[in-house]
Amino acid sequence: MAGTLKNVTDDSFEQDVLKSDKPVLVDFWAAWCGPCRLVAPAVEEIASEYHGRLKVVKVDVDQNQDVAIRYGVQSIPTLMVFKAGVVVDRVLGAVPKPRLVTMVQRHLAAVGS
Repeated sequence: MAGTLKNVTDDSFEQDVLKSDKPVLVDFWAAWCGPCRLVAPAVEEIASEYHGRLKVVKVDVDQNQDVAIRYGVQSIPTLMVFKAGVVVDRVLGAVPKPRLVTMVQRHLAAVGS
């Protein structure tokens, strides 16, 4: 579902991710990255399925290097879960959707969702 996934920039990262009142799944990616394209459909499905309980955003590391450097992104795709402005989980590579869902659910359960 379009509209549930947001592209975030260096300038909007603090407001969209760090100050979010919901857990945030951040997908660090680049247009040229094959594995990023493989995981993208799962990320989009999660954004739709967890809409209202989880914020899902994408950060293009080529255009937003400050955020990528700040969070130590050295390979892509890198997916991180933020809660209250803090990284609470991360996974590297094009992992299967069930692994992403397990990671997300672990952090949603802690907030009663």
